[in-house]
Amino acid sequence: MKQKETLYLVDGMGIAYRSYYAFIRNPLINSKGQNTGSIFGFVNFLNKLLDDRKPDHVAVVFDTAEPTFRHIRYAEYKAQRNKMPDEMSDMMDTLKQVIRAFNLPLLEYPGFEADDVMGTLARTAEKQGVLTYLVTSDKDFLQLVSPLIKVYRPGKFGEDDEILDETGVVKRFGVPAHQVIEILALTGDASDNVPGVPGIGPKSAEPLVQQFGTLENIYEHLEEIKQAGLREKLRKNKELAFLSKELVTIDTHVPVTVDVHELKACPKDTKTLLKFYTDLEFRSLARRLTEETVQTESQMEPEAPAALLNIHTSPHTYIVIGSETNYRELLKECGAAKTFVFDTETTSSDALRAELVGLSFCFEPHRAYYLPIAVSTATIEGDGGLFDSIPVEIAPAAFALSTERLIADFKALFEDEAIKKYGQNIKYDMLVLKQLGIHPRGIVFDTMIASYLLRSDGKHSLDALAAEHLNYKMVSFGELTDKGKKDIRTIPVEEVGAYSAEDADMTFQLGDILHNKLGTIGMRSLCDQIEFPLISVLAAMEYTGVSLDEPFLAAMSKDLEQQLGELIQTIHADAGEQFNLNSTQQLAAILFEKLHLRTMRKTKTGYSTDVSVLESLQGEHPIIDHILEYRQISKLKSTYVDALPRLVHPTTHRLHTSFNQAVAATGRLSSSDPNLQNIPIRTELGRSIRKAFIPGDANMVMMSADYSQIELRVMAHIAGDSGLQEAFTAGEDIHTSTAARVFGIPAAEVTKDMRRKAKEVNFGIMYGIGAFGLAARLEIPQSDAKDIIARYFARFPGVNEYIAKTIAQARQDGFVSTLSGRRRYIADINNKNANIRGNAERQAINMPIQGTAADMIKLAMIDIHRTIEQRGFRSRMLLQVHDELVFEVDKKEVEDVREAVLHSMKHAFPLCVPLEVEVGIGKNWLEAH
Repeated sequence: MKQKETLYLVDGMGIAYRSYYAFIRNPLINSKGQNTGSIFGFVNFLNKLLDDRKPDHVAVVFDTAEPTFRHIRYAEYKAQRNKMPDEMSDMMDTLKQVIRAFNLPLLEYPGFEADDVMGTLARTAEKQGVLTYLVTSDKDFLQLVSPLIKVYRPGKFGEDDEILDETGVVKRFGVPAHQVIEILALTGDASDNVPGVPGIGPKSAEPLVQQFGTLENIYEHLEEIKQAGLREKLRKNKELAFLSKELVTIDTHVPVTVDVHELKACPKDTKTLLKFYTDLEFRSLARRLTEETVQTESQMEPEAPAALLNIHTSPHTYIVIGSETNYRELLKECGAAKTFVFDTETTSSDALRAELVGLSFCFEPHRAYYLPIAVSTATIEGDGGLFDSIPVEIAPAAFALSTERLIADFKALFEDEAIKKYGQNIKYDMLVLKQLGIHPRGIVFDTMIASYLLRSDGKHSLDALAAEHLNYKMVSFGELTDKGKKDIRTIPVEEVGAYSAEDADMTFQLGDILHNKLGTIGMRSLCDQIEFPLISVLAAMEYTGVSLDEPFLAAMSKDLEQQLGELIQTIHADAGEQFNLNSTQQLAAILFEKLHLRTMRKTKTGYSTDVSVLESLQGEHPIIDHILEYRQISKLKSTYVDALPRLVHPTTHRLHTSFNQAVAATGRLSSSDPNLQNIPIRTELGRSIRKAFIPGDANMVMMSADYSQIELRVMAHIAGDSGLQEAFTAGEDIHTSTAARVFGIPAAEVTKDMRRKAKEVNFGIMYGIGAFGLAARLEIPQSDAKDIIARYFARFPGVNEYIAKTIAQARQDGFVSTLSGRRRYIADINNKNANIRGNAERQAINMPIQGTAADMIKLAMIDIHRTIEQRGFRSRMLLQVHDELVFEVDKKEVEDVREAVLHSMKHAFPLCVPLEVEVGIGKNWLEAH
């Protein structure tokens, strides 16, 4: 059967917006400060469409700025839509030039929407027997679907595209395509400000159209509608209904003169495209285009397109160890290796609860090994219920190494410092091996962390890195495990092996690329001296964990339960009735309807009762303070007191957190599963939770070492302000000293209130605080806050100069840096929106200070860890909470460890002001802190 001619009409503005918002969380900002996400996404989509679908005819259709008949007919049409983001509109002309360089027809008809142009062309093609695909996410186009017209809906990033035919339309709307207009006329379209009939949604509209067919017929038989309320809504809004139908109907009679058969994709203007890609810094696209050009010139057959991007693959050899002979070959390779990549396959994302299933190794690009490991049993993990721990069938393996033999043959290799190891999120793999008694050393490179250092706002997963830097589409874990429905141990070893070997191979290939990129921008020393050495430190801390006083928390839980019960009774007495305190709707009814307190924000379900609202109502009624106290205690109980004991490891009987190096944009570490950096310290009750963190045995104590005002000291150094530097050098209380200078009085005359204000200014300045923010913090008039800030800058001119220089530099470079060379790209530093730009400026001011402080404590941690290992201390570093380090210290080693910790922290990084560290010892964390 002869294949029909195909025409693909691309909704240009729709794909541009889709591309822009695909990168909204991690914007693509080049070195010129341009947001290139809309173009990058659009180009990748065009490549995919052209290569996968191979259309006979194609065109990209854009809206124009001129008003259409809809705007004239209804002034409010699309009036509520936000203006296109400036950073996107700035690139629209360039986007259209890139499309033209693709040699694709680009259609714009002033006074007509792209919908109408596409609809007209589709109907014309239909008459000529051409199968048309309308490439858009706009549901309005479904009204045009017919045997020869389909809607091609681009999937979200990583998801499959969808083709909607006549059957698909019925599934979506419950009616055939020609009746979609009637549904839209009744329901309206909020995105286009089409009113519809107020109060009628899809559930009401669908049966109406199914019964009566058209809007006109509905009104002719209005009295036959049984629901009185529905009938009344229709009667009152007849004019709106017919107006809406007019607005949603795609006009298929636009005076388009182009011949459908002339809409063809001609050969790309490679030279122009390469210039655009170079200017926009699309390196992967430029590399791909160059390869395509070489292939064309050499008359080579084009490679098969991949599913997500048109990705080029390289020949590779992935060997799954299936015999003793294979295994001996692998051991021989390992014995000769000076550098290698390794990766583990396991049963869980929790490294300390995972069972090792296999190991992959890569010693050179495009060649990797997978070594299956013997597993004893396989069970489906459950929640402790009836179907928990159901055995599943383990996939047979021709060869599977026992863990005993793995340890015997590989322990020396992994623990040899001279043999360099690379990995992707290698800390996880280290922890898996540590469980077996193998403690990897010689960790010199992690591709995930390298990517994070290059662009903290980017994506750092291995498949994202392979796509970006190698133009390669990897097999996803979801594809391997049938979207997560299968246990990895049940999947054929050959499939797991190919997947794992690919991981190792891609990591190896990425290593050199990322290594060179880091060197180009001067971040090699940051990697080699801080981030990569820190991996082993964090792995050791996570593996060690911290001991928890579970009986203390159990007693605390009972006490809190009693307090909550008493509070509930008090709150009910305040309200004069019983109600469900955890129901926001019932609480809102009590506060705003019964007690008539001031209403604040409104949500979809009623008036808001969140913390900010309640805090603004403090003092207006006793119930408010009681509710706030109830919520505070309830959160402490559920989040920490009750939750932490459940997370204690069943074998180690300790609590193990994960420290994340590739999350915070400033370079700070974060903690998760559980987050031990977020334990409350502002209230006595919150602080008491730290009593539960205790030494592992009676011969040890807890030690806390905390930098004193580290970020202010860093600011004094970076800003070069003599006033701040003199205060720190003289050992003065910095907040009292600041107050004395700002208020022009001797330090002895500074009151507590003055010191408090100075403290707010000191810390606020580092975060780019303005008069409005300071006024809110100090609860003073904005004019007074403005005066305080002016006096501060007059007394500390170096700080003011630092702020001005940093913002100017960020606007020029698009990024700011720490003293160690760590970069943070500031996407919105040149945004035309003042609020967005102001937030970006605050980020620019703060990052060099907070990031440098983060680098300093990391250096201290590395030195302390090295000292503990070299001196054979029994003591161990357990936690890092921003400026604080927590240790479990042998009582016999207290003085030695204290001295070592103080030395490492005070000399971590040379500043022009002294570093002060407060060290405490106690039988628990609270007492030590």
